Amino acid sequence: MAGTRQIHTLSVEASTEHLAEVRDFVADHAKNIGLNQKIISEIRLAVDEAYTNIIKHAYDNNATEKVSIEIGSDDDQLWITLIDNGKSFDPDSYSEPDLMRRIKEKKRGGMGVYLIRKVMDQVQYNRKGKSNEIRMVKNL
Repeated sequence: MAGTRQIHTLSVEASTEHLAEVRDFVADHAKNIGLNQKIISEIRLAVDEAYTNIIKHAYDNNATEKVSIEIGSDDDQLWITLIDNGKSFDPDSYSEPDLMRRIKEKKRGGMGVYLIRKVMDQVQYNRKGKSNEIRMVKNL
């Protein structure tokens, strides 16, 4: 018998002004299904990085554009999907950063995709028509 499946959605402008709202939206849902603080922090970090990447890279900081966030869960998984209509990201073109070199050179940024993949159990990028989707899954 499958458990209850809940899906919640939020749509915001692609602006860092909405970062706290987006973080709280996913953290509240994660808390409501009983996840611990460590997992909630990891999910919040992944969503923060994905949302920031959309703002910077998909929309070139154009705050009039929209990002839709969908969060859902069942007995086995929590998933979060961010959807935008900006420039697409090609995961095949991504290469993992050299962490030691970045630390030595005191470089900031460029760690988002790496962090998302580290803290989430699955990460998928899809292009559907004019929409980009990043779907991040945490196993429960």
